[in-house]
Amino acid sequence: MKRKNILWLYLFLFASLTDIAFMLEQKNELRIFSKPLIILGLVAYFYQITRPISSTLLVKSILGALIFSWIGDILLLWDSLFIYGLGAFLMAHICYIIGFRVAQKAQETPLKVNFIKTFFYNLPVYFIAAFVFYLTNPNLGAMKIPVIIYILVILSMVSVARERFGKCNPASFWQVFIGASLFFISDATIALDKFYYPIPDAGIIIMGTYVIAQLMIVMGIRSHILQPTLK
Repeated sequence: MKRKNILWLYLFLFASLTDIAFMLEQKNELRIFSKPLIILGLVAYFYQITRPISSTLLVKSILGALIFSWIGDILLLWDSLFIYGLGAFLMAHICYIIGFRVAQKAQETPLKVNFIKTFFYNLPVYFIAAFVFYLTNPNLGAMKIPVIIYILVILSMVSVARERFGKCNPASFWQVFIGASLFFISDATIALDKFYYPIPDAGIIIMGTYVIAQLMIVMGIRSHILQPTLK
């Protein structure tokens, strides 16, 4: 890893810690300076390490996910733009789904997929998502349809991350899967805090899981690029 590339990770770390510090000090008005820098650091880092293969679908999809996440981060700074921020992150998850699909061995044909086994493997996350929706449903109002669509997409993202097991090197699998799971936890916390009951220090939980999730996903894709075949 080149030293100049590590500098972008330092920007990511500094911006993340600064943003969380602003929340702890209840200086949310200053987050307009810190929050946009978080994902920008990861975008620059990922772009630099993938420049030789920048034309591939894998790189384009992951960069797309990071850019949509950056847009979503900015929009969610204002409550009035929540629906637009939700849409940006919806697009980010779709891009991640494409990227996760590409970052593994050749896909099985639909006839060879064991859908029953896949369903039971994914059942825990389905159950959690259903429970979160059950708790938040009475307060969703006009947001019900957008939230349902978002839940289905993020469930797909986590499921695709899990389905990479045995189809990529172990480091890449675990980093991406843990990242996708933390992303799900972050979004579930947002839903519960906004539409069910205010959670103490929800912002810290949301941003803490979110920044680690994004870093783990990027590192997982990096592991796949550096070591694409199974050992």
